[in-house]
This record gives sequence, C-alpha cells and structure tokens, in this order.
Amino acid sequence: MKNNTFLVFLVFLLGIGTSEFFGQNATNSSSEIKKLIAKKRSFNSTYGYGYRIQIYYGNETNARSIQSKFKVTYPGEFTKLEYDKPDWKVLVGNYKTKLEADKAVINFSEKFSGLIVIPLGK
Repeated sequence: MKNNTFLVFLVFLLGIGTSEFFGQNATNSSSEIKKLIAKKRSFNSTYGYGYRIQIYYGNETNARSIQSKFKVTYPGEFTKLEYDKPDWKVLVGNYKTKLEADKAVINFSEKFSGLIVIPLGK
C-alpha cells in the first residue's frame, strides 16, 4: 500500500514538473512577446541604450585637461568629449546597465568628483 501511494505521488510530481517546463516554452513563442521584443529593439536602434558617466561639464580647456588626466589614470576606459552649447562635457565608459555605471562611479570617485550617470540617447 505504501509503495502504491509513493508511486502515485512520484508520478504526480513528474507530471507537474513537465507541465511547467513545456509551459514556459509556449510563452516565449507567443506573438505578443515577439512584438514586445521587436518594439524594444526598434527603440534601442533609434535612441540607443546604456549609460555613460559625466565627469566634467564646463569650459573647453578644463574639459580637455580632465579628459587627458582621466585617460592617464584609467587607460582602458572609453572617453568622449561633447560640445553642449556653451559648455563641454567629458563622458566616460559604455555601460549596459545603470548598476554597472554606478559601480564604476564608485571606482572613479576616488580620483574625480561630481560624477553623474547619464542614459545614452538623451
């Protein structure tokens, strides 16, 4: 009797496990999910995605000086100088998530102050 109860319980658990496994596969192939993914890709191609860190906003001479100082201090990091009338911005890094950018801010704040995380495309 105990063996039959155990066997029924085991078959029941296997049935639940396989239904959840196949259920997730059906969800990913729905047309609504595909439409959302296409919409997100379109948005990313139009507006960009990711984050950069602004380390300076001000006049051109100081911007170029701070950019070169940053390049010497962190040689592997991407830097970009942008003109935003009437001032200049020094932007660094290419981060996919805000969390990655925030971690980098903690690292860079040892040598630079006034750092701001900026989303790309804005």
